[in-house]
Amino acid sequence: MSWEPELEEKRRREALAEQMGGAEKVARQRARGKLDARERLTKLLDAGSFREIGKLAGRGAYAADGALETFSPSNFIFGRGCIDGRPVVASADDFTVRGGAADAAIHRKFVAAEQMAHEFGLPLIRMIDGTGGGGSVKSLEQYGFTYVPFVPGYEHIATNLEKVPVVALALGPVAGLGAARMTASHYSVMVRGLAQVFTAGPKVAAVFGETLDNEALGGADIHTRNGVIDDEAASEDEAFARARRFLSYLPSQAGGAHRRAPPGDSPDRRDETLLSAVPKEPAQAYNMRRILEGVFDHGSLFEIGRRWGRAAITAFARLDGWPVAVLASDPTFLGGSWTADTAEKAKRFVQLADLFRLPVAHLVDNPGFMIGLEAEKAATIRRGVEAMTAIYKAQTPWASVIIRKAYGVAGAAMSNHTRFQYRFAWPSGDWGSLPMAGGIEVAYKSEIEKAPDPVAAVRAIKTRLAAVSSPFRTAEQFLIEDIIDPRDTRPLLCEFAELAHRSLRKE
Repeated sequence: MSWEPELEEKRRREALAEQMGGAEKVARQRARGKLDARERLTKLLDAGSFREIGKLAGRGAYAADGALETFSPSNFIFGRGCIDGRPVVASADDFTVRGGAADAAIHRKFVAAEQMAHEFGLPLIRMIDGTGGGGSVKSLEQYGFTYVPFVPGYEHIATNLEKVPVVALALGPVAGLGAARMTASHYSVMVRGLAQVFTAGPKVAAVFGETLDNEALGGADIHTRNGVIDDEAASEDEAFARARRFLSYLPSQAGGAHRRAPPGDSPDRRDETLLSAVPKEPAQAYNMRRILEGVFDHGSLFEIGRRWGRAAITAFARLDGWPVAVLASDPTFLGGSWTADTAEKAKRFVQLADLFRLPVAHLVDNPGFMIGLEAEKAATIRRGVEAMTAIYKAQTPWASVIIRKAYGVAGAAMSNHTRFQYRFAWPSGDWGSLPMAGGIEVAYKSEIEKAPDPVAAVRAIKTRLAAVSSPFRTAEQFLIEDIIDPRDTRPLLCEFAELAHRSLRKE
């Protein structure tokens, strides 16, 4: 007696599942320039590593004798695979089956994918296309009733944000719960022109008098500038590559071991361009990204969220192979002043680094929080204090390099001053409660008014203050730990990274 007939039935049902929404709908998907869900899993994961879970789940129609006549598979495909040899949980919404709507997803599959990630300590990648778990009006008529909304498995989504790296890729129009699943992640990417993200699509928005197409309502130009989505990609392949690279810097779970890449760049390399990277003229901007390239391992810099909160650069990188989180000022945008968006971006990034215990290297050139009416309307001080609070609560190892300005409360947010200050300053360092030059006319009003030549008096005061503001005066008081040759930044930070990861391995 053999179970071969039953196994043949299993193979038949699996073959039906592999047809997804049918040849016509799959062809329509590809005509839109999109891969199908199974192709996406194949391209994202290491070759041959995918082990699907729940392939037999779906809805069957049966003849009177109980024989299966038709089968509509779940439009949520997930399983275990590998990225660079490391196991992950990967899922893909299948738009060819009911446009990714929840009624075709089989809720227990969705819940199981999220649950598997944190219970086994595996990174999670969601590839979202459609409502990504949202419902459809048509379904309500079929049910014959409505229901009070809830999100099956959201408790696992929330837990994953505290336990494992979560990546979300928007690979088509994404609305409703799909949009929520995109933002409930540590790193999100949308494919320009192919993906749009919105709470509700254009047809629903039209009810409120807005006539917009998908791109105008929720395209990359909107959401990569407002912080909803971290980054954009030019193609699905680029999105997969960005997901793989993001995960390469992180452990599989919070508290897990970090991977050191084979060092391909000498820790003692001294980049000569760093010596003249910062102009002597304090109002002149410079390229912070070139400094980062000169300091961190060649080719290791992976910037995140470049198009929003632009006064801060947030990135992963490596120092002598060790992964680190990089927070840096961008003086080419508003002089590096922190806006409300910049503070929000910095807060979120610091919390990510702390969760996965990535040592932070902070390159500082911060003239303060943005001021003025618009800054006040944006609640900049509240957002700034929230960012500073995140920095003070962070327990991951931290090193700061003061490149130029550090003023006021925003400048104080360079690090937690109550911890050991692993900190260096370049000779271009310029700090204080406020810029001296900006307060001369007020602070020295009486002296200037009495002077026979007020212009000469201001010039003389500036000369006196220049001596007081010398970074070497600060170093005399041990209020800055060391002033370094800019070319020594890389060797010193490589030493920090090795010590930081040594301490993390002992936790």
